[in-house]
Amino acid sequence: MESSNKNILIKFQNPELPIVCVQGLGFVGAAMSLAVADASDTNGDPLFNVIGVDLPTPDGKARIDALNAGSFPFETVDNKLLEVFENINRRGNLIATSEVETFSRASIVLVDVHLDIDTENAAPRIAIQGFKSAIEILGQEITSGVLVIIETTVPPGTCENIVAPLLCDCLKSRGMSENDFLLAHSYERVMPGVDYYDSIINFWRVYSGLTDEAADACGDFLSKIINTKDYPLTRLKSTRASETAKLLENSYRATNIAFIEEWGRFAEAIGIDLFEVIEAIRVRPTHNNIRQPGFGVGGYCLTKDPLFASLAAKSILNLDGVQFPFCTQAVRINQRMPLVSLDKVEKMLDGSLQGRTILLLGVSYRPDVGDTRYSPSQTFVENAYARGAEVICHDPLVRHWPEMDMNIPQNIPEPVGIDAVVFASSHEHYRNIDLKQWFQGEQPCVLDANNVLTESQRTFLKQSGYKFDSIGRG
Repeated sequence: MESSNKNILIKFQNPELPIVCVQGLGFVGAAMSLAVADASDTNGDPLFNVIGVDLPTPDGKARIDALNAGSFPFETVDNKLLEVFENINRRGNLIATSEVETFSRASIVLVDVHLDIDTENAAPRIAIQGFKSAIEILGQEITSGVLVIIETTVPPGTCENIVAPLLCDCLKSRGMSENDFLLAHSYERVMPGVDYYDSIINFWRVYSGLTDEAADACGDFLSKIINTKDYPLTRLKSTRASETAKLLENSYRATNIAFIEEWGRFAEAIGIDLFEVIEAIRVRPTHNNIRQPGFGVGGYCLTKDPLFASLAAKSILNLDGVQFPFCTQAVRINQRMPLVSLDKVEKMLDGSLQGRTILLLGVSYRPDVGDTRYSPSQTFVENAYARGAEVICHDPLVRHWPEMDMNIPQNIPEPVGIDAVVFASSHEHYRNIDLKQWFQGEQPCVLDANNVLTESQRTFLKQSGYKFDSIGRG
């Protein structure tokens, strides 16, 4: 394995630069790898060599191969990210591998691996084992004085009660000083989409360290990759505080969305446009982040993060009597949101989906992103199947839907034989459809489930006699 590491290092144009390893090359880790590799000194020269490390699974190998071939591993509409990647390819300071021995070369390690919640059983629990295995791999490879920054969203107490003891035990078993590492936490706020790259380098960051030395080192590193002049860093006093900050951020947003859900039903019942109402409210600075009704909540964060605090209270912090009823209820409400759209389609089709064909436009959970993790479209499709419907799916940024093991056509299917069309993801692609030309006289029912259609598209449907409905509009 030593020769493999040497071969990897030879590929760097400037092998003398400090090495940053990024553990996990998902939506966060892949983009973080680019951000670190793009960091430059005042002369425009790179500050770091970067090694992205992923598991030797089919998905991991595909990401590794893509990065090494000069191709970003995920569909993206962010031209800035792609331009940065082209520059990095010319620099030659980013490579990817599954060889865990490369962690031994790192001065800094960014941990961007998944930490999920297991909901298969009656009582949800933190699925900690995969995350712990990743930390143990680091502990078996890192050298003295390495800065380990946890970017993964983790329950409060994880760095202090799980990560640090695991690293200590691993170093001790190798005959090293068990505290000879720096551990920090700085959660990511990555938002795949048109501002994918800017959500890393031109956005605020919170960080903390298990020790003052670790926090200092973390702040120094972040200041090299983030535009701290316009987006200053926020240092918190403990890793528990920064771990809590990420969960509170996402819990607030998830609860805000669930709160608006009931107002959406009210608006539909009394015949008003809730989007118009919300825009009127947003002019007030204290209310400019109020959410809006939609198809559902998806993605890796909002679907699980509100549950982490209550689970951590029991399993990590050993606290009794600490409950989070708002967060728990918000998750339940948001999980059911896609069924509201399905119920509307069923009503539009005279009360039955048996033998009906639905065209679902959008399987990604977020506009202009090819990410299907925990997508509300999955809930919609599975329940539509259960009610006897056939569902045809399309998404401009998804070629294969892994959670449903479904290939997605590149072109929007023709509406011939379609009983209902549901616009589920607010991709710009769908706003540019000439509905008159596309429908060519076909008259399916149409549901705008996520404020996808433009005003002119909605006007066409109404004036042309289509059976048309919208989530959040009466």
